[in-house]
Order: sequence, then structure tokens, then C-alpha cells
Amino acid sequence: MAYSALSSLMHSNSCRLTNVFLEEATEEAKDNETLKSLEKRLRDVVYKLEYRVDSRLRSVIVADSGDGQERACEKDVDSLKKEVMQIEFNKHGSKLATTSSSSRRYAIEQNTVVGMEDDFNAILDRLTAQTHELTVIPVVVMGGIGKTTLARKAYDDSSIRYRFDTHVWVTISEKYNERQVLLDVVMSISRDISDESYEIMSIDQLAEIVYKGLKGRRFLIIIDDLWSTEVWDQMQRLFPNDNNKSRILLTTRLNYVADYASPDFPPHRMSFLSLDDSWNLFTEMLFKKDLCPPQLQKIGKHIIQQCRGLPLSIVVIAGLVGKMDPTHDNWKKIEENLNSFFGTVSEQCQSILSLSYSYLPQYLKACFLYVGGFPEDMEINVSKLIRLWISEQFIKARSYKRLEVVAEEYLQDLIDRSLILAGKRRANGRMRTCKIHDLLRQLCIIEAHNENVVHAMNANVPMFSEAINDQRRVIVPFDIKEKHVYPTRHSSVITSMIRTFIFTKYSDLDFIERFCSIVSTFKLLKVLDVYNVRCDFSSVIPKLIHLRYVAANIDKAPSLAKLWNLQTIILRNFASKDLHLPQEIWTMSEIRHLDIRWSIHMPNPLAAESHSVGEQPLFLNNLQTLVLCSSPYLAEILRRTPYLNKLTILDESRHPNYPAILDPLSLLQELETLTIEADLGSDLMILSRDIFPPNLKQLKLSYTTLQWEDMVVLANLPNRIFCIRGNKLETK
Repeated sequence: MAYSALSSLMHSNSCRLTNVFLEEATEEAKDNETLKSLEKRLRDVVYKLEYRVDSRLRSVIVADSGDGQERACEKDVDSLKKEVMQIEFNKHGSKLATTSSSSRRYAIEQNTVVGMEDDFNAILDRLTAQTHELTVIPVVVMGGIGKTTLARKAYDDSSIRYRFDTHVWVTISEKYNERQVLLDVVMSISRDISDESYEIMSIDQLAEIVYKGLKGRRFLIIIDDLWSTEVWDQMQRLFPNDNNKSRILLTTRLNYVADYASPDFPPHRMSFLSLDDSWNLFTEMLFKKDLCPPQLQKIGKHIIQQCRGLPLSIVVIAGLVGKMDPTHDNWKKIEENLNSFFGTVSEQCQSILSLSYSYLPQYLKACFLYVGGFPEDMEINVSKLIRLWISEQFIKARSYKRLEVVAEEYLQDLIDRSLILAGKRRANGRMRTCKIHDLLRQLCIIEAHNENVVHAMNANVPMFSEAINDQRRVIVPFDIKEKHVYPTRHSSVITSMIRTFIFTKYSDLDFIERFCSIVSTFKLLKVLDVYNVRCDFSSVIPKLIHLRYVAANIDKAPSLAKLWNLQTIILRNFASKDLHLPQEIWTMSEIRHLDIRWSIHMPNPLAAESHSVGEQPLFLNNLQTLVLCSSPYLAEILRRTPYLNKLTILDESRHPNYPAILDPLSLLQELETLTIEADLGSDLMILSRDIFPPNLKQLKLSYTTLQWEDMVVLANLPNRIFCIRGNKLETK
């Protein structure tokens, strides 16, 4: 049996067996301990199946073994199927509330300030006061009350923004990363330095850029979620006091931090919402300007009472109720669950969040828990998250819809339920980033540990610790230090259970070889994201034959011959020479996203076809995103990628061959986003009316020296949503 067929058999069986159980069991009894135990047993069996089959498949492929090993794999599948079928379970309880068949959707405004009008006006008065001194305005309250919502409302308010020359928003979080905070501020105030230039700067250099960038300007700085006085001591040196009415608005949960940051003026203290304000928030989120149906008002107010004035709890409950048919029976079951919760406000909040999680459809649970593995307060790139979900096989195929579209619908569903927060948006209105409230992230970490979905590695635990030996997916949310990669005398041997390894922080390691050798022991990896680690993974990648997603640095082109499952390839070249991907890239039909830059080049497809069976044309029909350097083969490349949705062409030459770049574009009927980046001082680009595909919505041009008269071509694009980057447009 071919590898792909056997792998597909294993995955389809494991998915079918788990989903049949989990979907029915979840609907039958969400809190039944017997079912939870059975669920864990089933999950362990399926993981065992996957481990055995993938281990044997790897042995077959790496060693080029014969059919004997493959038949053994088939026996493993059959025996474990029987083991699963022996797991019996009883149905307990009646079905809980069902989600609405009409798929109703409520566009919840996350920055709504229902019940916070007095708070907002108080902050407005302090921000616009006539005091010339640099003024610090602390807002202090426990988590979940709405500090960030209030700060965001003030930050975005036009009556406030116009008073300041510079606006900066920075989120601190409990685990302070000084370098990342400085980078965030620098990128807000300076557009003259490339992102790559920041990477090599020291903390002192970045701090100097911040200070000089703010000097002489009237600025508004929002510091969200400050946790310590030590961090404030480090930060306040960045802000010059020019007696020009600059303001710093900071939020914190700690009274002593608020008093320390502003010893001369009392902090603004937020309070819980009244019952009336709680009800107004709940109904506004659910019904907008409409009234709550009379038959639901009494029970609805009972539900809101259990939220005890905590906006986060109200928002999450509204997200849960909003996904149900608005019937008395459905709301009654929610009320009954809430009535069983006791404890402090914080404990009550966690219980409500847990309830909302338990009501998630099974297919959304892993997606939600996965988000909790990323660092606290991180703005998560939505495109990346969607690709990771797909690579993890969390997304169910739906007829006539691309997996990416389905994944975006999953994300929107989680946002509608107020479990995920929408972040920045693109020019076309689609989400660029998302994030998760830290209280919901704590819930994710607990549930993800229980279900072994994802493990956010602890900074105090080395990579040799038994704590990660049985983890399937590991996300490293901190800078790796030497202590993490060198074993102690108590360290254990790393097993090969890890299927996902994601490194989220930039790091230029002094112990490169050791780190790469550790990654190479994760032989069954499906997802490897070490893009932020500046070391060469070109010898590691070819050995990871189960990879579906890889983002890494290389200094020579890796062999891809046995990586048949790859869907996302993101490679950066940090060698001083051009690299060319091997010709087998043209036979990898599963590829959906390919991002190669920094002098990494696609091979000539004609050469690959000359070695194919019957010399047939080779098409990458699943490829949707392509980022590449311009090449003599560009026209042939684009002819073989007909379903591209997003294309970026990078041309570093002073004399770009614009006809070769532009002429093939009309072939790409599905293309919606096009970016062309030339080098500073490049030759003039001349446009014609017929070069752009009909569905193009977003066009980004950089340093193409486009002339003003060509703007009429862009203006006539029927679906245009475009921006132009570069120095300026000049007219004669």
C-alpha cells in the first residue's frame, strides 16, 4: 500500500472513531465523569494507533523498506480498531441545549462600553486636562471588568486622538519581554527602518530610538496590563517630559502598581456593573436595538445575576446563548448550570468560562485550545493560525469550500462566542490578527493539559524534562536559554511523541548545533515552526517525513523528495548565496502555501516536466499563496499555479523585467491579492489595462516608480481595495 493511502486510512479511522464517540458523548452529558474517562481511554488508543503507524511508516520510507513493514502497519490499524470497538459506553442524561440550526450570527462589538459611560468620561477629563506636565493615568481593577475595553475606547476616540501627534499601544502581560515591548513601540513611531534591522539592535539601541522618536512630540501612550513596579521603572525612562500635555494611560490589576506609577494622583478604580447595566450589555450583544422577547426576560435576568457584574462573564454567556435557538428550555438549562456554581467572583467567572467551553461543538474545541498555547497577550496572525489548524487536521472539509474558508468560519464562530477576540483588520476588512483574554487563556491551558491538545512550555523546565515527554504539541512562548537545551543529571531522554513544535520568539542562539539536534529527535513532527530561530535546519527537514507545515531558516536547499504531506512551506535563506529548491517541488501536489524569499528560487518547471512520466505538465492546483523572488521562469511558474489567491513577487534587481512579471497575471483568475516589491531606484513600471486578473481586490506596489497617469488603470479595477507603498507619487 502506498504511503499516502495508508496514512489516509490511519487518519480517517482515528478521526471517525474519535468523532463518533466525542460528538455523541458531548451532546449526551457534558459533565459526566464516566464519559470523560471513556473519552480519555479512546483518545489514548487513537494516539497509540497514530504513534505506531507513523513510526513504522517512517521506518519504511527512511530505509526504503519493502511491503513487510507496510503490512505490519495495516495490522496495527486493524488491531487498534478492534480495541476501540471494545470500549463501550452508556448514554447518561438528556440532551442539553442544541445550537441553532439557522446558524444565527451576532456581530458582537468587543469595545462596547455599556455601563462604563461614567468611567469613560472620567478618563476623557483626565486625558484632556490642561496640565502641561507629562501625566500618568492608572486604571486599576481585577481581570475581566473591562480595563482594556475602556482603554481601547479612549485610544480610538476621535476627540482624544486629534490632540496628540503620536499614538502608541503596548501590552505588557505578566511575563515581561522588554525587547518585544521596545520593538512594538519602535514600529509604532518609526517607519524608516525595516523589520529585519530591528532584529540586530540591542535593547539600549531600541530604547534610544523610542526616546528620540517621542522627543518633542505630544504623545498618548497606552500601557495595558502592567504587573510590576520594576517594569514601570524600566519603561518610564523611555518617555521624555517636554511639558507639552503628553499622557500615559496604564491599566493594571494591582493597586500598589497604580499608586507607584502615579504617586501624586489617585488611580481611576472601575467597579462591577449594576444589574441594569449587566442586562443592557447582555441584550445589546444578543439583540442589538431589538428588545429581548418577553418570555425570556425573567430567566435572562436570572442568568445575568449569576455573572455578578463581571463584563467578561456576561460577554461569554451572551456568546454561548447567541448560538442557541432563543427558547425558554435552552435558556433554562444554562440557568441550571450557573446555579450550581459557587465561590468568589473570580471562581464564578472561571466556572462560567468552563461552561461556555463545554458547550462548544467538538470540532471547535481543539481549535480554541490551540490558541491558548500562544504567549499571553500575543496578537496572533490569522493567516498563520488558519494554516496551522489545517496542518493539525482540525478542519473538516466541506463541499465546494476551501479548507481556509472553513477555518475562517471556525474562527469567526469562536469570535461570535466571545471566546476569541478579533484584532487588527486588513485593508479588505478581513481579520489580520486575533488574541485571547488572559482568563480564557488560563482555561485553555488547563483543558489543553487534560486533553493533551497543546502544551505551552514552562520557562523553568528544560527540553529534556519528563514534563514534555508525553506531550503531542509543544509551543515555546519564551526565549530559549542554554539551560533549556543541555541535560542535567536528572534529565530524561526525549521521546518522539511530539508532533508539533512551535517557537514563537526571535532568538539568535549561541548553541545552535545543540538546539538543532534536539529538534531532530522529534522524528514524528507534523508541524515545525522555528522561523524565529537563526540556525540552519536544512539537514533536519528532510528527515521529518510526516511534516505538513514547516517554517525555518536554511543555508542550503533541503531535499523534499520524501515530504509528500507538506502543505505549508515557509523558508528563509540566511546564507550569502542564492539557493534553488529541488525540482521535486513540482510533484508535491498537497502544497497550499509556499513562502520563499531572501534569494531562494523556484526551479524551472520545464526541467521538472522533462523528467516526469510521459513528460506531462506539472500543476500545483492546491497552491493558494505564493511568495517568491522574480525569476526567468516566472511566466511558466504562474501558468502552473492557476488557483493562486495571493501572490507576492520580490524583485531586487535595479532593472526588473516588468513585462515578464506582469504578462502572466491575467492567467490567474482566482487571484485577489497581489504584491510587487521592487528595489529602491528601480526602473519605471508601465501598466496596461489588461494585465490584472478580474477578481483582484488588493494591490500593493513598493518602489515600482509608478507614474501618476497610470493611476487610472488602478482606478478601473472592478473589485479594487488597494494601497500603494513606497516614497511618494510624483506628478509633472
